[in-house]
Amino acid sequence: MIETGSGLAKTLRAATIAAALTCGVYGFAAAHCDTLDGPVVQDARKALETKDVTPVLKWVQVKDEKSVTAGFRQALAAQGKKQQQAAEKKFFEALVRVHRAGEGAPFTGLKPAGAVEPVIAEADKALLGGSPDGLVKMVTDTVSQGIRQRYAKVAEALRHKDESVRKGREYVAAYVEYTHYVERLQMDAEGHAAHHGEAAPKKHAAPKHEHGH
Repeated sequence: MIETGSGLAKTLRAATIAAALTCGVYGFAAAHCDTLDGPVVQDARKALETKDVTPVLKWVQVKDEKSVTAGFRQALAAQGKKQQQAAEKKFFEALVRVHRAGEGAPFTGLKPAGAVEPVIAEADKALLGGSPDGLVKMVTDTVSQGIRQRYAKVAEALRHKDESVRKGREYVAAYVEYTHYVERLQMDAEGHAAHHGEAAPKKHAAPKHEHGH
């Protein structure tokens, strides 16, 4: 049975906070780290402006600090405007590639500024504005709609599941989609979200009352 009232709201708020604060937990957030206005490149620009590599090292693993620092120094040493721009772009790309590799994710090149999903933009807006209220509402509304749509589908299929094998299979498919969806939400809320390429939650068996059909 789906949680209702404050229980559901609490679960959705927890999922929202977890998703908003971790760059890379979901595909959208991972893509944000690849953008020219994303947090990784922002810190890279800050490092070049201050001639201090420290701000970018938090984005990479210890074993990668030496190569990132070397790329940083090369970018600083570039002479002439065109050379500097080329060196900076090369550094940004190398830094993001190393960051993504450290999280087991592929790198397909830097994305232009603004190439980010609305929910990630709202997450950044929440951090800058000092309140998660708008973000919580945005995600909660989306998740509530997702649950209701899947519930309605499986509830309707449940009424006809024993009319024929085809109807029974339609029910099972709707049931699996429904339960996997709420399971992922609950796992996210509890802090067990799959990170980048990690395995997704194991699949449920078919509902017990369908066994043997």
